[in-house]
Amino acid sequence: MQQGLVIHAPHDLRIEPLESAPLQPQQLKVKVKAGGICGSDLHYYHHGGFGVVRIKEPMVLGHEVSGQIAEVGAAVTDIAPGTRIAISPSRPCGACKYCQDGKQNHCLDMRFYGSAMRTPHVQGAFRQEIIIERSQAHVVADHVSDGEAAMAEPLSVALHAVRRAGPLVGKRVLVTGCGPIGALVVVAARRAGALEVVVTDVASMPLQAALQVGADSAINMAETPAALKAYAADKGTFDVLFEASGNERALVGALEALRPQAIIVQVGLGGDIQFPANLLVGKELEWRGAFRFHEEFAMAVELMNRKLVDVKPLITATYPIAQAVEAFEIAGDRSRMMKVQISFD
Repeated sequence: MQQGLVIHAPHDLRIEPLESAPLQPQQLKVKVKAGGICGSDLHYYHHGGFGVVRIKEPMVLGHEVSGQIAEVGAAVTDIAPGTRIAISPSRPCGACKYCQDGKQNHCLDMRFYGSAMRTPHVQGAFRQEIIIERSQAHVVADHVSDGEAAMAEPLSVALHAVRRAGPLVGKRVLVTGCGPIGALVVVAARRAGALEVVVTDVASMPLQAALQVGADSAINMAETPAALKAYAADKGTFDVLFEASGNERALVGALEALRPQAIIVQVGLGGDIQFPANLLVGKELEWRGAFRFHEEFAMAVELMNRKLVDVKPLITATYPIAQAVEAFEIAGDRSRMMKVQISFD
């Protein structure tokens, strides 16, 4: 019987045997190879949830995964066993009004791996074997490692955020918060034609990682808290702000560095934020949200397949499934880690 990582309560993560579901005609049986620990996984591990979402029953964690097809359903003819894939964790219903309107990330009946937003919870993909729909499988090139393939999901989030900002060609961009998503926003903004990308954080390690993947300059706000004032002259410098920290101080502290009619894309989540309406009005700023992704997943895989992006610098450690608890404990240490992954081989 296969093994999986099941969260029962805060700091109660267990490696448990899981039953395999029967393979349906339009499905694939996949051996999971690599899985990345996401911020939401850490919230479940440390706090039992986030916001009003709480674990009410044991739940398999994980949604950033890659694998290799072990078996195909009777009706699947376009992909073969042995094929290496990135697995989209997003399963919109396809029938609700938002799916029909091309807004699948807002599906009214979404089933997203490793989510306690609905009960029964949607079980996640941190397991040795998983049954998926054919539509969730995206073939990766031979040169793309299992770990890189598992980065397709967070890269998709960054690509969707960049899409929400509108055209970036020739624009000056500020990214506040350089965790994995913030760093991947740097990657996506560069591919979208940003002229200049400046990043801020309060830890040196994420800033160095952001520079490795394409940022022009990095500001440590803990060491130089007034550094953004240099960008505030003449009503500001930046055309677009990607706020990836979820921290109110990071958002408000960046506003004076934005030009009139700048666009703010809120990517990070950290609770309610008080936004100064006088600046919003006076500078005619636009504050937009960015939630998950849909078609960007295929785009993320294609960018890696074509060697147009490099996510390798963001993968800092890989632990075997037997050391999953250790991996979760260290994954939140932003002084040492960017993306921590688990190997399920």
